[in-house]
Amino acid sequence: MLKLFIALQMAALTALASLEDRVTRQRDERGSVTIEQVLWAGAVIVIVGIVVAAIKFFVTSESAKIK
Repeated sequence: MLKLFIALQMAALTALASLEDRVTRQRDERGSVTIEQVLWAGAVIVIVGIVVAAIKFFVTSESAKIK
């Protein structure tokens, strides 16, 4: 019974040590997208949307003048 208790205790301590290593280890941020990059991408999407809307408005207004 003592051997089983020691084995369970060792397994629990090993699991806790592994969990602690995961928590304390610094996260590898290679390949991560920063907030600045997300904001720039959002700005580019908004600018492209404005340009497309302006071109669409111009084309539809000019096509209405044809008749």
